[in-house]
Amino acid sequence: MDHLIDQACDLIAVRSTADRPDDLKRALDLVLTHIGPDYAVRRFESNGKPSALVHAPDTGDFRVILNAHLDVVPGDDDLFVPRVDGDRLYGRGAHDMKLAALIMADVFRELGHDFPIALQLVTDEEVGGADGTAHQIAAGVRGGFVVIGEQSRLQIVTESRGLAHVRLTAKGRAAHAAYPWLGDNALTAVADGVARLLARYPVPEAEVWRTTVNVARFDTPNRAVNQVPAEASAWLDVRFPPDDADFAGRTPGQVAAHLGAVTGLSATVEALGHPHHADPDSVEVGLLRAAAREAGFPGNLLAKHGAADGRHYTAVGVDAVIFGPGGDGQHSAVEYADLRTVTPYRNALRSFLTARREDPRWP
Repeated sequence: MDHLIDQACDLIAVRSTADRPDDLKRALDLVLTHIGPDYAVRRFESNGKPSALVHAPDTGDFRVILNAHLDVVPGDDDLFVPRVDGDRLYGRGAHDMKLAALIMADVFRELGHDFPIALQLVTDEEVGGADGTAHQIAAGVRGGFVVIGEQSRLQIVTESRGLAHVRLTAKGRAAHAAYPWLGDNALTAVADGVARLLARYPVPEAEVWRTTVNVARFDTPNRAVNQVPAEASAWLDVRFPPDDADFAGRTPGQVAAHLGAVTGLSATVEALGHPHHADPDSVEVGLLRAAAREAGFPGNLLAKHGAADGRHYTAVGVDAVIFGPGGDGQHSAVEYADLRTVTPYRNALRSFLTARREDPRWP
């Protein structure tokens, strides 16, 4: 475990955020170096986001793909200085998900020649995955089953909410602030529209499996306090379960029309990811649950509120689950990985892949 923690510290120190393409490549190269030269590496790039698919030479029909992302959300400088405190590894990406990526790479390095599996490394999950996992899928990459190493404390996530990133906009009429009746305030129009949306999808007081709306930002090009704003917008993050017919299974245009009708504003869907779902009764999920139990964990199934790249596989009919180690505080100043789960997680991945290789129901 010590060598993985040391390498995780090196990886956490790389500021691999979406706006730093050189550091995205550096993070990817660090993990590829860890794997070594004995595997074929197929490299991809889309919109400046590098990714790779690693597998044994002359292998293309993958029974299992291990998927990991190496990008992180922005943070203060001190978050890129990793530190170990007892059973916790602190730092940006410790929990989400650089340590898990290295564990996956370590297991793949050991077992990747034993039967057809692949390791998929991407650098854009935190900004939607269109240029990483989705780009590789569009290029023809497929697997029989996908394990995404996002944090789950060895629970198996078979369902995740979908997401929509939405821009609401309004046009008004500028005027001097001393004479507001001569103008039409676009900013208050946007605020009123957002209030109508939150009345329909109120912020819950506790955890709940339903559609939620986060208001991330209000914008206006107006920069004068004594002027009525003539333009304004709001930026929203909407998360929805598979049974919400307003969002699930809808096109971006249909979602925009729905939100426009609710808010009375012009709506633009900038990103739309449908909910992720995997068959909880599949053989692979059963093998993964058994492997988690063998490692000392209950092997529970879990529905997760946050979206991950599994939704890109759901869209093409491939089952993907989230299965990762423990920790807490992702995207916060106190993000940490629980080092007590490293060995169990590694053992569970090994057990699952070994069982999948030996199961007589596959050639």
